[in-house]
Amino acid sequence: MRYGIAVFPSKKVQDVANSYRKRYDPHYALIPPHITMKEAFEADEQEIENKIIPELSEIAKNTQPFTYGVYKVSSFSPVTNTIYLKIEPSEEIFELNDKLHAGELPDEKDFAFVPHITIAQKLSDEEFSDVYGSLRMLKFDLNDKVDRFQLLYQLENGAWSVYETFRLGKG
Repeated sequence: MRYGIAVFPSKKVQDVANSYRKRYDPHYALIPPHITMKEAFEADEQEIENKIIPELSEIAKNTQPFTYGVYKVSSFSPVTNTIYLKIEPSEEIFELNDKLHAGELPDEKDFAFVPHITIAQKLSDEEFSDVYGSLRMLKFDLNDKVDRFQLLYQLENGAWSVYETFRLGKG
């Protein structure tokens, strides 16, 4: 089965992201706005229960909650026509990402970690140019707290569902 690890932002940040996602993101119905902390990986039930969940519990227990800010949009162009809310880089979010790629956890990374919340993807070149051109003029002033992360699994229809939630700093 396919699993992934994500942080779901507060309702306030999700509402802002969804105001764009419902129009520009074909994955809108498959998963709420999120920060991908670990890309999709394959594991069986035994690996999840015996290796991965104990490892994630340790990581959560030994990681303190932290805050982040979102002040603008950015994109992955020219690689893909994806537009996202840019998470201001912080030591804490990169440390959490590193921990989630160590120990018993699968370490494959297709891309360098860029903390973000996708708001538009799979746009045509023309649509991307129009949408990104107008969105990058906007200023955002969003601050949020990360106090948990979720282990997700993918359903047959492509949607993602929470398998377990891990609270930071909780022994």
